[in-house]
Amino acid sequence: MCPVSWVAGETGVMRLPSGRLVRGRGLREPMPSGHPPVFGAYLLGSAPPEFGWASRWIRWPDFRLPADPAYAGKVLREVWERAAGERVEVACGGGRGRTGTALACVAVIDGVPADEAVAYVREHYHPRAVETPWQRKFVRSFTR
Repeated sequence: MCPVSWVAGETGVMRLPSGRLVRGRGLREPMPSGHPPVFGAYLLGSAPPEFGWASRWIRWPDFRLPADPAYAGKVLREVWERAAGERVEVACGGGRGRTGTALACVAVIDGVPADEAVAYVREHYHPRAVETPWQRKFVRSFTR
């Protein structure tokens, strides 16, 4: 039987303060070993391929912000909800800027203060997560 959630410490897996685990990754990198996600949110400028599991596409060009912030918020709330009992991943091309920004927003949903969320993701996911000033501003203005 497959585990329902990720294992803390696996590549790209970030533990939220609530204990939920979410995996961030770059789609240009090979798929990490282990079980595939049950659900994924993909942050790309154009539609992703079919992955074989439930997914949502957020139109989000590289180094930019989501084209539809309200829809992005809805999907990121779904990421948080599903992470309570499923293997959920968030991914963009490189796995740092857009993925880090989205993970920081998920951390806000989980209760991390918006002005601390970028630092949280840099500490618990990747030190260079959230690449641009406008991505940092987007996180600071994100609400639960």
